[in-house]
Amino acid sequence: MPCLNLSTNVSLDGIDTSSILSEATKSVAKIIGKPEAYVMIVLKGSVPMSFGGTEQPTAYGELVSIGGLNPDVNKKLSAAIATILETKLSVPKSRFFLKFYDTKASYQNTSHCP
Repeated sequence: MPCLNLSTNVSLDGIDTSSILSEATKSVAKIIGKPEAYVMIVLKGSVPMSFGGTEQPTAYGELVSIGGLNPDVNKKLSAAIATILETKLSVPKSRFFLKFYDTKASYQNTSHCP
């Protein structure tokens, strides 16, 4: 199950978070090649954070997936999520960082979000 955990210092008050969750789900599923039914998105707003020494709008994400990740996929995912954050939350693409975790399936390793 791919899980995208997004945190931003932007307030989500008055923001249509459903559209962000929906677009992120569709993008992750399509780019990784997994069914939308297995994709989880976690979105946290108003998280105290700075990037480059300023508290201007910024975001950090972690994407965990059992397989499906590689440098080309990661680049496409970064671009797609950055576009969503820029259009929906006014977070510039240059102020977004996404970390990838490609885990291996096992009975002891669950694919839940951290």
